[in-house]
Amino acid sequence: MFQAVKNPCLVPFDGSFRLSEANTLVETVEGKKYKKRLNKLVDEIDDLQRRLYASDKHSVLLVFQAMDAAGKDSTIRAVMSGVDPAGCQVFSFKQPSSEELDHDFLWRTAKSLPQRGRIGIFNRSYYEEVLVVRVHPEYLGGQKLPYRVELDELWQQRYESIRDHEKHLARNGTVVLKFWLNVSREEQRKRFLSRLEEPEKNWKFSTGDVEESRRWKDYMQAYEQALNATSRPWAPWFAIPADDKPYARLQVARIIVESLKTLDLQYPEVSVKHLEEIKQMRKVLEEPL
Repeated sequence: MFQAVKNPCLVPFDGSFRLSEANTLVETVEGKKYKKRLNKLVDEIDDLQRRLYASDKHSVLLVFQAMDAAGKDSTIRAVMSGVDPAGCQVFSFKQPSSEELDHDFLWRTAKSLPQRGRIGIFNRSYYEEVLVVRVHPEYLGGQKLPYRVELDELWQQRYESIRDHEKHLARNGTVVLKFWLNVSREEQRKRFLSRLEEPEKNWKFSTGDVEESRRWKDYMQAYEQALNATSRPWAPWFAIPADDKPYARLQVARIIVESLKTLDLQYPEVSVKHLEEIKQMRKVLEEPL
């Protein structure tokens, strides 16, 4: 079963993670050096994904969670830009539909899990149920829950369900990597302002985003508890400093590369019989028409 790679952004497995001690800003190299490093990592991801597809034994699930304007979309684009679209699937999860509310909270993401040989990306995920819903427990009113329990107990039950779910995935060949893009409130404010000041970004702005940022303290508490409760060796969380986008992208790409390398992905061996068939087909194809 997959085991987490060592990285300074790795969230400990013993519940000792403290958000107050987590960096939001680590400056990285700029310009050509950054692009060169990222391009090299993207090329490695592309090669490893091809091996992943050919071996057809594992799948990869990348989970991205963050406050608004932390850079989830741009990080996914930058890191996965070189991967064959046939081997990569991206799903975004927002407000649940009436059909989704008629199932358990893991159902809508479970049916979007990646096949063996593919990389699946969740832009937000089942973690919304212990983040947004925790900050807004009134949303539980629409979830048709069969039993009434105290809220503290409900969150513990959901953490347990998530841990069981992710361990089941890991046991069956899915590498689960979870990235929390840790942006500061001040940097979020600046990015909101840029959405107002740049016409091409106006479409990104939502008054709801600003309203949610007023609950910053509540969200930070929810993130800290969720990461501590669900970061495990087989499904680790990485708290990525996200005030500097180049640094965040490099860290995410590096973690993906190092994690995939632990799988020792190889192209399938070709049998002697198949090699002979290839030899015969070469002769046929080399004959002039």
